[in-house]
Amino acid sequence: MHKATRSKWLRFFAVFGAIVCLFTSAGGRLQAQESLLIGPGDMVHVQVLDTPDLEEHSRVTDAGELPLILGGKVKVAGLTPEQAARAIEKVLLDGNYLLHPQVLVTVEGYVTQNVSVLGEVKAPGPHAIDTPRSVLEVLTLAGGLTDIADRKIMIERHGTDEKVPYFFSNQPGVALDTSVKVYPGDTIIVPKAGIVYALGDVGRPGGYTMTNNEAAISVLELVARAGGTNHSAVPSHAKLIRKTDSGYLEMPLPLSAMQKGKRADLPLLAGDIVYVPFSYLRNFGLQSAGLAAAAASAAVYRF
Repeated sequence: MHKATRSKWLRFFAVFGAIVCLFTSAGGRLQAQESLLIGPGDMVHVQVLDTPDLEEHSRVTDAGELPLILGGKVKVAGLTPEQAARAIEKVLLDGNYLLHPQVLVTVEGYVTQNVSVLGEVKAPGPHAIDTPRSVLEVLTLAGGLTDIADRKIMIERHGTDEKVPYFFSNQPGVALDTSVKVYPGDTIIVPKAGIVYALGDVGRPGGYTMTNNEAAISVLELVARAGGTNHSAVPSHAKLIRKTDSGYLEMPLPLSAMQKGKRADLPLLAGDIVYVPFSYLRNFGLQSAGLAAAAASAAVYRF
């Protein structure tokens, strides 16, 4: 073959091979995203090429297994239909039932077509989906998050109990880019956000949820959200009350110095109480137990 012609054919096969690999990998990714996972109770149709006697319509057991005509039981829960077909082929091959088994698995009916959404959503409960959906779509079906929802969401995969964390960012682009798939039978849990309390001589005393994008809040942020300190307040005598395993720990809080930039701001933990006393002396002796009781009945604000 002429050298130039041979070079053209080599380039052709190289480009053709690259195109084939591209479409193959893209098809694999598409299938991985769109295939529903088999779960207990699903009705499965098994066909074996050139062996009609092994064709069957069976229901997946509660243990996630599929009883075969030959080969006993095979674990299929948590697998895609294609993965289940490969697992059945391996059983038939390892048991010397067939030399070159070629199996096709299709799911005739998914029993688990609901996704359960629990916790801080406006419409908790089961919601019907019959194809994989993004977690944002499923949360929309559940009415969206409540005002006191934590943005750290947990997804439990049906059939495998795999835990998949998802952070619902306040930044729209990040929330969309990091969204994960939810499959029928999965469970989504939206916990309640942590709450911190600003009590005493502040503009809006009460509880405030830690619902910003970092799910955290500092002393100065809390005081700002509570409307700042009033003119009659004594921020230099502020207190921080933190619940520990042994009870309530009370510590002085240099709020006045923080407001003037002379002391560093401090991060708060869920359940912390910041108390800013009034100017008259009788409030200086208020004990931690009394403040904790006041915090327990404080209104929760979304600001």
